Amino acid sequence: MQVGDVTTPFGRRPMTLALVRQQMAVAEIKPGKTAEKWKVFRDVSEARPLLGLQDRSLAVLDALLSFFPENELRQDQQLIVFPSNAQLTLRAHGIAGATLRRHLALLVEAGLITRKDSANGKRYARKAKSGEVESAFGFDLSPLLLRSEELAQLAQQVAAERLLLRRTKESLTICRRDIRKLITAAMEEGASGDWGKVELVYVTLVQRIPRTPTLAELTALLDEMTLLRHEVLNMLELEKNSANMSANDAHDERHKQNSKPELINDLEPSSRTELGADVEPIQERRSAALKAFPLGLVLRACPEIAAYGPGGAIAGWRDLMSAAVTVRSMLGVSPSAYQEACEIMGPENAAVTMACILERAGHINSAGGYLRDLTSKAQRGEFSLGPVLMALLRANGGDSRQVG
Repeated sequence: MQVGDVTTPFGRRPMTLALVRQQMAVAEIKPGKTAEKWKVFRDVSEARPLLGLQDRSLAVLDALLSFFPENELRQDQQLIVFPSNAQLTLRAHGIAGATLRRHLALLVEAGLITRKDSANGKRYARKAKSGEVESAFGFDLSPLLLRSEELAQLAQQVAAERLLLRRTKESLTICRRDIRKLITAAMEEGASGDWGKVELVYVTLVQRIPRTPTLAELTALLDEMTLLRHEVLNMLELEKNSANMSANDAHDERHKQNSKPELINDLEPSSRTELGADVEPIQERRSAALKAFPLGLVLRACPEIAAYGPGGAIAGWRDLMSAAVTVRSMLGVSPSAYQEACEIMGPENAAVTMACILERAGHINSAGGYLRDLTSKAQRGEFSLGPVLMALLRANGGDSRQVG
């Protein structure tokens, strides 16, 4: 075949500009380029979803390649095969005639083969006296050689996505197992907390898993499951800290009972500073119970905060805390209110809380008062970021997203 030749289809098949571009692109094949035909076929098979092909399309392409006598596709070769429909049907495992024509059209549409039709639409080759093929009419395999590198990249992309899908499924399965067993243990052993409500959230998430989920659907569900697992662990850690504090109180009472009566006044705080020394460990334990969630999940639930990061983006926790200070000033939250939140919740969780308030700014009358209220609840162990982030994650993932 001469490079750059363009032929129009025989009969009623229309000519399109896409077909013209496909045939002209053959001129771009580098001189001396080669590709192993079955390696290219394996890449096409792997990249089938991205190429819009079906299993039968691969069977037809396999049959076409079997009519090419050599193992390598070379730029300086005649790359046209010319089997009859009967021969193709036989090598394509008895595929029906109408099905054969449909999948040949799909291969042409996918840009994997091109047609070079004769005047009467027949497929044949014209040979010289030396026995070499001078010209042939049939299906040109040149696009496979032209796109061999591209097809290899598409195959790698599909393989990587398949691997990521499998790993995401595994992570979701492990997360589901963890949550289910933690909830069961908490309910059976009488841990404090509304575990019935937590179980309802879990069951709702499980029911949302599709029968054949996409990677995007699995990733979104894994994010929500991860948030729920964090919330369950936070509740259990609060339960543990509460039990430890009760045990410490009982130990202190026994210590006081064994002390001498005249020394009892020395055990009482004599100033506000000394009283604070006893309260700080309790606040630290409550702050520790409010664990910082993964930054990626926070940014998915609260995308608005990213615009206030350095350079309009957030690359780490330091950037998030810097953006939170900017948002605090913008929303009119006093420095003292934010400082108190940082002391009670920890700086990371205080920054996340500001990001959540920014997402709901249009529904909050006083951001400063709202932050003080949350800080007070956190000090009492009554506030957790998990449900807030889960609600925002669901809201920002749907069409009904609202930005304040």
